[in-house]
Amino acid sequence: MKIGLYFGSFNPIHIGHLIIGSFVANNTDVEQVWFVVSPHNPLKKSSTLLNEYHRLHLVQLAIEDDEQLKISDIEFKLPRPSYTIDTLTYIEEKFPKHSFSIIMGSDSLKNINRWKNTELLLQNYSFHVYKRPEFEIKDKSANIHVLTAPLIEISSTQIREAIKKEKSIRYLVPEKVREEIEKNRYYK
Repeated sequence: MKIGLYFGSFNPIHIGHLIIGSFVANNTDVEQVWFVVSPHNPLKKSSTLLNEYHRLHLVQLAIEDDEQLKISDIEFKLPRPSYTIDTLTYIEEKFPKHSFSIIMGSDSLKNINRWKNTELLLQNYSFHVYKRPEFEIKDKSANIHVLTAPLIEISSTQIREAIKKEKSIRYLVPEKVREEIEKNRYYK
């Protein structure tokens, strides 16, 4: 099976993440998208992150009714911080019958030279890169597949800020996710 790995903190997961995951699953050769919840991204501050198990649960709530979208806690079992190349090595050993590609935005592709073993990643893996405004895709290698996916200009940062200011996040996150965040007073 062809699996697209969508890595992220998902702090919290929102409608934009789900639109990208669904678009990739329905408009590429990817048969299933796995949301890989990263306990600690080496390029982000961990102090702003909700507990990883709470984020994992929110992703599960968001995708539970969609057979094309799955959740993965694979990075919870690996040393931290999480490096994509290490996760891919581990996941390929664990699931040898699947082939894996990476899903990312053009903003992340711009920073790929800061990733561990960039050359190895670019040589050995396929990338599904969705265009983000103001982040032109300059790398035209054969392994980079550019997508024009529908984008919504929302971010997890904006959602966390709205919660702190006691503003509504309805329609920015799935309803089950909103209810769970409010019930547990996450991001307050």
